[in-house]
Amino acid sequence: MKKIFILSLIFAMSDAMAATPWWEQPTVCRLNPANCYTSMGAGYEREMWDADANCWGVKIVCGDALTNTNNATPVGKNTISRGTNISADYDLSVLDGDCFGVRKTSSDGTMASVNGNLVRVWCNGILSNADETIETGEITYGTQPTCATLAADGYVAVQNGKCFGKYYDESRYFIQCDGETPTLIVLNGANYETGNTSYPKTQEEADTIFNRMYENVH
Repeated sequence: MKKIFILSLIFAMSDAMAATPWWEQPTVCRLNPANCYTSMGAGYEREMWDADANCWGVKIVCGDALTNTNNATPVGKNTISRGTNISADYDLSVLDGDCFGVRKTSSDGTMASVNGNLVRVWCNGILSNADETIETGEITYGTQPTCATLAADGYVAVQNGKCFGKYYDESRYFIQCDGETPTLIVLNGANYETGNTSYPKTQEEADTIFNRMYENVH
């Protein structure tokens, strides 16, 4: 009876492994599917064996998301989990063409992760030194533009949709920078002098001046 059982078990294993000869199988044990990718499409090497995870199928990580190469590379599941040679600025759950790895951004897309810090995403065309273009705009890895440099081109660093940088017509507005704090001055046809500090800086000051002018003519 025991021989019959053993033979039945062998035949059952042979049927299950008929697609690949037993001597070419990586293990005679049944694999645990919980450790493997359940489905694989673009961005995977389905025929590659992941020895660390004991699974068929390896995720292809984009070169920009790797710290040890610039080329898209198949990376084992456990290696990804440990973060070995993986840039923390990238999300490896997002497919980018035929590999995984997209730069992390805030939920509204206005901030992006660069060297572990969140920097502003600038609307296209604002940066003169853009290092990278992402879905919502452009980023620079180095020094961010200042209020003064933006104002010189008619821009203010305010959110404009999913990026930063809004243009104001220089014939209608003057951008006054107090450090990195911009003040938008409506010209109304006047010639603004940068050295003039007597202009009203708040709505309350403007209302006071208008009320005084009104009283002088009535």
